[in-house]
Amino acid sequence: MTSSIRVAAAQMTSINDLAANFSTCSRLVKEAASAGAKMICFPENFSYVGAADGDSLKIAEPLDGPIMKGYCSLARESSMWLSLGGFQEKGSDDAHLRNTHVLIDNAGNIKSTYSKMHLFDVDVPGGAVFKESSFTEAGKKIVALDSPFGRLGLTVCYDLRFPEIYQQLRFHHGAQVLLVPSAFTKVTGEAHWEILLRARAIETQCYVIAAAQAGKHSEKRESFGETLIIDPWGSVIGRLPDRVSTGLAVADIDFSLLGSVREKMPISKHRKPLDF
Repeated sequence: MTSSIRVAAAQMTSINDLAANFSTCSRLVKEAASAGAKMICFPENFSYVGAADGDSLKIAEPLDGPIMKGYCSLARESSMWLSLGGFQEKGSDDAHLRNTHVLIDNAGNIKSTYSKMHLFDVDVPGGAVFKESSFTEAGKKIVALDSPFGRLGLTVCYDLRFPEIYQQLRFHHGAQVLLVPSAFTKVTGEAHWEILLRARAIETQCYVIAAAQAGKHSEKRESFGETLIIDPWGSVIGRLPDRVSTGLAVADIDFSLLGSVREKMPISKHRKPLDF
C-alpha cells in the first residue's frame, strides 16, 4: 500500500431510468480516471430512483443479475474500484429488497457487500413521509475489508445518525476509511449532513467519503447533495462546489496523516469498556 492514493466521490441525480443512470456513472468513471483516482464512490440509489411507490421493487435484482454485471464490466474496463452505495438487491420475497452497498475491484469482481442496517422510517419535518422498512429488509452484519485504499468500512445513508456502527467499524474492525453513500433529504441535509459526517471522522479518526444524490429526481423526491471527502482530523478536503450538480469531489487518502492523527491523540488506548 502506497503512502497516499487518490479517490473520487460522485454526485448525481438518479432517475427512474436504469440506462440513463448507467450512462451518467460511466461518464463519471472516465472523469475520475482522468483525475488520477483509483476508486470512485457512488451515492445511494445510484442505479435507480423510482418515481412512484413500488418502482424499486419492480427493478430489484440479485447481485448476479444484468444490472450489477454491467457495473462489474464498467469496473473491469476502466480498471477502477467502484463503491456502489444502495443497490436495490432482490430480497427474500417479492415484497422486499435489500439496500445493498456493493464494492467491486478493478478486475470487476464483487469484493464485499453490506446491507443497510438502519432503515429510514421518518416523517421529515416540513417534508415527505418515508417508511423504508415497508419494502426493505434490514441488514444484520457490520462489514469492513482490506483494499488498496486502506481498510474500508461500509455503511449507507441513515446509518450516519447511529455512531455505534462507526465505533464498531473503527475499534473492533480496524477501519481506516468510512464510506457513506447517501440520498439525504433536502431538509435533513441542510440541518445535519456535514456536521454528522465531520463528527464521524473526528470520533473515529478515519477518512470519510460521502457520495451524495443531489437535486430533484421526480415531482415527489429531492435530495440535498453536497458530496464531501473528510480527513481523520475532521477537515473537509474534497467538496463539490455546486450542491445540486453532477460531478466529482477528488482527494488523496494519506496514510501518514492517518497514522499521525491516531498517534498524537491515541483515543483507541483511552476508550473505556461499554460497561464502565
